[in-house]
Amino acid sequence: MTSWEGSTRRERLPDDWTVRRAHTLVRDGYRCTAVLAPHGKRCDQAATDVDHIRPGDDHDEANLTALCKWHHSRKSAAEGGRAAAAVRAPRHRPPEPHPGEL
Repeated sequence: MTSWEGSTRRERLPDDWTVRRAHTLVRDGYRCTAVLAPHGKRCDQAATDVDHIRPGDDHDEANLTALCKWHHSRKSAAEGGRAAAAVRAPRHRPPEPHPGEL
């Protein structure tokens, strides 16, 4: 199964996505914009992907950034993990009220 299988993401991209993608890559110098911790240097790998800075369907070029395949995969995996955790049942039961407070 590919990352696009079962997803509606591609269908939700604007008709001019290839133009927006190309503009973003040129703007960012075809270089990954991820900042490496702990020293704060910019990744020196070639950008192959364009991703949304804030998750969702805001396709404005100000919300797009160029990333290398490795950083894009890590960012997408982290976002997917957070989304899955948000719908998962909580691990702990909520505290019961004290009998005197009922």
